[in-house]
Amino acid sequence: MQEFLVEITTTVPDGTSQDEVDQRRAAEAVRARELAATGNLVRLWRPVGQLRSIGIWRAADQDELNDKVLATLPLRPWMTIMVTALESHPNGPGRTDAAA
Repeated sequence: MQEFLVEITTTVPDGTSQDEVDQRRAAEAVRARELAATGNLVRLWRPVGQLRSIGIWRAADQDELNDKVLATLPLRPWMTIMVTALESHPNGPGRTDAAA
């Protein structure tokens, strides 16, 4: 599985009822728990004072991430998403293949 840094900004369209917003947010919370259970959603943060999310996600590749993971989010139609593929840094903590 490859890891990705995913930055998400959600903008509710003007004229959307509060009831629809509440329903989608509740469904989003359920879906996030499901994706965490499958190992696709590893960590999720919200920068202090900002209405966006930053997370570490896993998928076989970026196509799977986009088409089979992020596309399943109930708030996806309202999201702007930026994805960055990640790889291990040679000096990263926790690496077990570093030369002694």
